Amino acid sequence: MTDTVSAPAPAPANAAVPLRIDFVSDISCPWCAIGLQSLDRALQSLGGTVQAEVHFQPFELNPRMPAGGQDIGEHLAEKYGASAEQTVQTQRAIAERGAALGFEFRMDRRSRIYNTFDAHRLLHWAEETAGPAAQSALKRALFHAYFTEGRDPGDRALLVRLAAGAGLDAARAQEVLDSDEYADAVREREAFYQQHGIHSVPAVIVNERHLIQGGQPPEVFEQALRQIAAQR
Repeated sequence: MTDTVSAPAPAPANAAVPLRIDFVSDISCPWCAIGLQSLDRALQSLGGTVQAEVHFQPFELNPRMPAGGQDIGEHLAEKYGASAEQTVQTQRAIAERGAALGFEFRMDRRSRIYNTFDAHRLLHWAEETAGPAAQSALKRALFHAYFTEGRDPGDRALLVRLAAGAGLDAARAQEVLDSDEYADAVREREAFYQQHGIHSVPAVIVNERHLIQGGQPPEVFEQALRQIAAQR
């Protein structure tokens, strides 16, 4: 007697389209926080038409930044040639964009730029240990800690508290930070995206194929995601 294998039933016409979203970003990048808020708005507007799984990938704007960081005005002047007046204007525009999307930038508290490598290591561990939802919770907590509270995202005590707040094991988070765990993995991911042409962030890559660059408005993300979902 031979076994027969039935063909799989077709998916319902109204089934949500699965989308993998790789969100390449840095914790110290304000446009990354804006881009994430915009992406969230777009996904809310799409409702049940897509089922998105967001994976946060590492990118360091300032990989050589020493512990303790650098004054933000000094840093922007050195790196971009920005004057004090230009810096104030840019920060005002960022705060306005954030407020329109429901994210609070407190520029009066954010006076320094910091090294973010340990935070990226912890984010990598969070996804590997507990999955994308836990990683997302930690990423959002990091954005809030830096941009709203003005905290140092390289402060290991802070990182442990944020990990615990995201439902992760605080003792294990401390172990990761006190070691070199995930350092090679983070560097490999950074190198991968740079080798594939990602030199500024945020870079939002959908289904490992479609790139949406920059802190776009929600409607830009929504339109792009609708088009990608329709192709599938």
